[in-house]
Amino acid sequence: MNLIKDWLAIRAHFNKSIRSSLHVSIASVGTDNKPTVTPVGSLFLNGDQTGFYFEIFVSKLPLHEKQNKNICVLAVNSNKWVWLKALFKLKFKSNPAIKLYGQLGNRRPATDIEISRLERRMKATKGLKGHNYLWGNMAIVREIKFMEAEGANLGKMAVQ
Repeated sequence: MNLIKDWLAIRAHFNKSIRSSLHVSIASVGTDNKPTVTPVGSLFLNGDQTGFYFEIFVSKLPLHEKQNKNICVLAVNSNKWVWLKALFKLKFKSNPAIKLYGQLGNRRPATDIEISRLERRMKATKGLKGHNYLWGNMAIVREIKFMEAEGANLGKMAVQ
């Protein structure tokens, strides 16, 4: 998978994955060389092979960033119909899982545009009790620069 050539498709996949799973998983490695995976529901991909997430509930990523900036982000489209159709046809129409390899960047205040992107994504939960607790104080983002993309290896069911 070519990161630059396939970037629009990658972004579309990540949006579908977040809609179906409500999060992506970000893997990092700590100072003790122990890997960990962090679920993040506030990851956004930009138009230029970069992204950001709102850094409020993540505890390991900021610690790991000091020693090792490398991460891997996994987005799985968990839509059951996508999987059932593929199991029936023995082929996926598009890759159901994509990994992006990158590096954590600066931690900084969120821009108005970034906050509006989050508000648009979380609009459906606005009237629920937990909405303000989870997304009411999102002010800090962490930048990410991606260097490589990889689709899931699904054997003969993989997209060609």
